[in-house]
Amino acid sequence: MPDYTAIAARLSGQPDLYALLYQAAAEGVTELAPLLAACDAEVAARLRSVDQGLLRAILRVGAGHEAVQGASEIVAHLATATPAPVFMPEINASRSIPLPTSGQRPDMPAFSDRAFDAWFTAQGVPYGIGLYGENRSVYATDQFADKASVERRTVHLGIDVFAPAGTPVHAPFAGKVRHLTYNADPLDYGHTLILEHEGPVPFFTLYGHLGGSLPSLLQVGDTVTPGQLIAHLGDWHENGGWAAHLHFQIMASLLEQTKGNFFGVGHAGLWNVWSQICPDPNLILRLDPLRFAL
Repeated sequence: MPDYTAIAARLSGQPDLYALLYQAAAEGVTELAPLLAACDAEVAARLRSVDQGLLRAILRVGAGHEAVQGASEIVAHLATATPAPVFMPEINASRSIPLPTSGQRPDMPAFSDRAFDAWFTAQGVPYGIGLYGENRSVYATDQFADKASVERRTVHLGIDVFAPAGTPVHAPFAGKVRHLTYNADPLDYGHTLILEHEGPVPFFTLYGHLGGSLPSLLQVGDTVTPGQLIAHLGDWHENGGWAAHLHFQIMASLLEQTKGNFFGVGHAGLWNVWSQICPDPNLILRLDPLRFAL
């Protein structure tokens, strides 16, 4: 039986509750409720302020389990599935350039800088590729912080595909519209679509930074077929304030997010958790690995 009182005492006043929660799992803590009951009011409030599904995932990984039940089955299923192309013409049959954000392209404006449009047009390619698992300084702001840790969420959980505003987006698999919403905060997703897909274990795909055509194309509860037109890339005024692109992401679980949004970036210190919740989207996009390298 874990010593909840002793473990809770160690959490008091600490800046990174996630790391200590991970350690607590190794001491046998598997449930949040008794730990929260043992914590002082300040720590309990900090833990309750964040997604409880994420906290449970941290406990699971800390105890040696997968972050969410069925995550490995989803990855195995996607590795052998046959997705329809999300973009036409297919990216692998077209020219593209990788768009890392850590200074490898010193002349490249930030994705949130309107100067990016002219820069990208000058590259003379139909597609630009933003990287999964990349630690991005653009996210090191209070918008990507929470009360459980001083660490910001800065690691990108999706793959970005840059193309002109209005470019069609297609469903990779059959599915159902789980969420269709407009996330209006600056540097959020703007128009957003989340599809639920069947498999050995259900999973989800997220399409962020879409155009205003989305509500006329789909409604919550609609079914979609592989290859179906589901959206268009949005322009600055409708996509959260970014150069036109698709943020494409896989989720093994929506955790406790119920309002049509989901984390697009995770904590570097919790990458072993986040990378299971949101596995590599290239399991679906199937881009040649060389397309991610300069």
